[in-house]
Amino acid sequence: MHSPERGSDRRTLIADSAIDLVATAGLRGLTHRAVDGAAGLPAGSTSYYFRTREALIGACYARLAELDLGDFDEGAAPSHSPSSLSSPMDRDAVAAALAALLYRWLTSGRSRQLARFELSLEAARNPELATELHRAGQGSRDRAAGILAALGAARPGESAELLVAWADGLLYDRLAGALARSRPAPQLAELTAVTRRMIDAALA
Repeated sequence: MHSPERGSDRRTLIADSAIDLVATAGLRGLTHRAVDGAAGLPAGSTSYYFRTREALIGACYARLAELDLGDFDEGAAPSHSPSSLSSPMDRDAVAAALAALLYRWLTSGRSRQLARFELSLEAARNPELATELHRAGQGSRDRAAGILAALGAARPGESAELLVAWADGLLYDRLAGALARSRPAPQLAELTAVTRRMIDAALA
């Protein structure tokens, strides 16, 4: 019999292994059997916890959101943590925090973001997954709305939608866009200048 703790650990292991598989092999590589092998689990383990492909992808959405929000709350550097910025917040500090976060996702977190984009496209093809994707993506928008409200946004929810969309667009362009392979590695100073313009525009 599976204990709740063991079940939770296995679900996390399976989701992490599935995300890694999507990052390296795309959605065509995402099968229950492949996840079992990648996770080092007995055959049938993934299907025990996630009966269908949709359930497995939904678990990936939830895990990606958990990891991304963990990065967001932790901050890419202690002095640039979005959740610990001094009050009242200032635009330069928020821009530095967001730039540090994007820099992490463009470098050490690159594979996870590629998997997130690939998995997100699946929801566009499969309406059954749209609700799960929406739920997973709401957390980052809520965090952004809170910060933008502290910066004085008149409509923080709308401003957050724009800021998250711009950040996603920047990530996609740098990771998978037509010029992604030919561009030099991103620089933190460059990203900070870009994020400051994004914040100014979101608050305009």
